[in-house]
Amino acid sequence: MHILITGAAGMIGRKLTESLFKAGGLGGRAIDGLTLVDVVDPDAPAGFSGKLETRAADIAAPGEGEAMVAGRPDLIFHLAAIVSGEAEADFDKGYRINLNATRQMFEAIRAANARDGYRPRLVFASSIAVFGAPFPNKIGDEFFLTPLTSYGTQKAIDELLLADYSRKGFFDGIGIRLPTICIRPGKPNKAASGFFSNILREPLSGQEAVLPVSEDVRHWHASPRSAVGFFLHAATMDLAPLGSRRNLSMPGLSATVADEIAALTRVAGPKAAALIRREPDPTIETIVAGWPRDFDTRRARELGFRAETTFDEIIRVHIEDELGGKIG
Repeated sequence: MHILITGAAGMIGRKLTESLFKAGGLGGRAIDGLTLVDVVDPDAPAGFSGKLETRAADIAAPGEGEAMVAGRPDLIFHLAAIVSGEAEADFDKGYRINLNATRQMFEAIRAANARDGYRPRLVFASSIAVFGAPFPNKIGDEFFLTPLTSYGTQKAIDELLLADYSRKGFFDGIGIRLPTICIRPGKPNKAASGFFSNILREPLSGQEAVLPVSEDVRHWHASPRSAVGFFLHAATMDLAPLGSRRNLSMPGLSATVADEIAALTRVAGPKAAALIRREPDPTIETIVAGWPRDFDTRRARELGFRAETTFDEIIRVHIEDELGGKIG
């Protein structure tokens, strides 16, 4: 099996690559080829015995879609994207990467399908940002897409394209609407949702963190470990039950910022929670106000997707996976 991962240098891309390398196979098939693409050169998994290609590339550049599928990967994880805050701040860049590059890849696959019948499985990283207020108490998969950000609009268009290209048989696609991933390891990025991780990650390492919104803000979360699990399951599951509805909201946990802080206090103690500094940011508050808060994900759960059910679990996953089981 040959696998292509775009956005392979990102947090989820790195963890997905590591998981695939450790497993050595997927769905009962050995992985004999791995192509890792990102705007910076992705790290190669040490000791991989199959054919390995890693390269830095602008995925929206002319001809890049064709280059990525030239080796005919059997499975494509399309994770590359400009994150929410940056897509909102730089309109042109967001549409260029999040929409144009995706369409270019889809078109390259369609052209290859016409030439030689190439039809890969394609797993696309979408987002709950495709939904916009006003919301029902719980958002089901039947709720209409009314994004209130450029990022959400770009992802919503991609979802429609994925469903249509799958319907036409050009590839076998599934879109995974990720919750906000928490706790993200590493340094803060430009995502407007970054503070959800920051107010836990930094205090767990003994550092101060800034909270730019009120504690009553409610949002939908899952851990990086769950996110990798979503992609692996989507890559191997039977897609026939999806029919024409190819995009799914993933399971997660609805929690307020106050719930996060309470869980941090329970797991790491009041000294950790005291490291959170309240510093309101009107721009972030406005963006977050239009985000969904809770979901009915029974369809995804019936199809075998799983995530954490408490914020204590999410924090403990971070401590196990990133801190060696110890709080700094």
